[in-house]
Amino acid sequence: MMEKNVNVNIPAIPQEKFQFVQREERIHDERLKTKSISYFGDAWIRFRSNKSAVVAFSLILVLLLFAIIVPEVSDYTVSFRDGYYKTVLPRNPLFKNAGFWDGGQRSKQSEAGYQYLRSIGQESGVPAIMKEYDSFVDATGATFHNLRVDTYAQVGYTYQNLSAAEYQALMDYQDANNVQIIYPLSATQNKNFVRGNDGANFWYKLQDETQGSTGAPVLDENGDFIPNYLTSDDPQKAGYTSRMRIAGDGENGVWYTYAQKNQTGYKVRVNYAEYFYYKNGFTPGFLFGSNQHGQDIFTCLAVGARLSFLLAISVASINFIIGAVYGSVEGYYGGAVDMIMERISDVLADVPFMVVATLFQLHLADKVGVVPSLLFAFVLTGWVGTAARVRTQFYRFKGHEYVLAARTLGASDRRLIFKHIFPNSLGTIVTSAVMTIPGVIFSESMLSYLHIINLDASSLTSIGTMLSNGQGYLSTYPHIIMFPAIFIAILEISFNLFGNGLRDALNPSLRGADN
Repeated sequence: MMEKNVNVNIPAIPQEKFQFVQREERIHDERLKTKSISYFGDAWIRFRSNKSAVVAFSLILVLLLFAIIVPEVSDYTVSFRDGYYKTVLPRNPLFKNAGFWDGGQRSKQSEAGYQYLRSIGQESGVPAIMKEYDSFVDATGATFHNLRVDTYAQVGYTYQNLSAAEYQALMDYQDANNVQIIYPLSATQNKNFVRGNDGANFWYKLQDETQGSTGAPVLDENGDFIPNYLTSDDPQKAGYTSRMRIAGDGENGVWYTYAQKNQTGYKVRVNYAEYFYYKNGFTPGFLFGSNQHGQDIFTCLAVGARLSFLLAISVASINFIIGAVYGSVEGYYGGAVDMIMERISDVLADVPFMVVATLFQLHLADKVGVVPSLLFAFVLTGWVGTAARVRTQFYRFKGHEYVLAARTLGASDRRLIFKHIFPNSLGTIVTSAVMTIPGVIFSESMLSYLHIINLDASSLTSIGTMLSNGQGYLSTYPHIIMFPAIFIAILEISFNLFGNGLRDALNPSLRGADN
């Protein structure tokens, strides 16, 4: 069917209504008013939107600051050891008498044990019994008490052997500060009985003073203890130094004996909490408790974490550099170069790390030290995984159009590798490098735990060493192993979440996706 021609009458437009636009100006593109975002700026925006990664990164920073700051400000060091305050429980001054984190523990005591603890508080003025819950009589007729005991105050008194100069310095300190540290010697000294550190807390009369005694006291009609201090009738008697007259007048009185001469100087009985302050300049208190050696767990954990961080970051950095260069060459050139280099990687990858670490500790640690030999063991084969990831990424990206275009324009191999291909692989590579850190920390802890390496020295420790040493006290003093275990668990989880967030943030294919 033929279409009909339609004549449309279009009115003529007067010429004066036409005008030239920008007749005297040059037309060009307008400058963008928005600020451009760099690659890392865009990655930071995406990383901030991942809340779990931000929280994990914050936790890692807190743990890192803990490892850096605590050893510098703590009153204790790793070399500090105190046999009297070993395995004491965590104590925070903010939770005094709160029923938890106050250095106290539940304890079931016999009547003799109850009186023993009560006597410490009566003589020193600092009660060793924090709370009495109840008491009961069992089927045999014996009385028992359920108590909350201060693990610090129950140390009470100890015997110390001082030289003549040390004894005089302690006497001068007492006089200058109006404090009593030295107490009268007990007449039952050197008898440990069934409790106490060296018998120094048995200052009262006992029902039985033989070596197998239970330490049951003799109480007066008011239920109070009867003192049983060592006395002397002559303050100038050879072998003794006395400090207080307790009966009589003139030269015929009876005196308490505060110090007894021995071959090296004097034997004295001291209030150990006051003596600790005199020796160290601070009050005994362990925020995370102490271990079986009397070391501060809080400080040891920070020192061990510092060692773990330094070792892990060093290993991750070295493996990242070696693996990135090695994998880049493999993936870019391919062919015979790739085949030869890949066979070398295969040989190293098949060497068990446990064997390498053990051999290095047996034959290299004596020459260069435990930590350098462990570092060599981690680096020997640790870079192979990073090299494999880099190689895979290069095979993935080197055939893309933008790489071919850059090669056509005359870009050198170095520019193609590090300017065009490597940045696109950075997300995966950096993530693998970051995840190396918790892997190294965990491996070091495992090797220490299995006693393959020994990082337990006078000025050195590690998290794995603390876990290994605390294993035997898991049922009796769980705080020894609890805090290192919590630390490494938080660290491993945080690095895992942080690594995932970092991988997504550095992925070039997601650039601008969340803006």
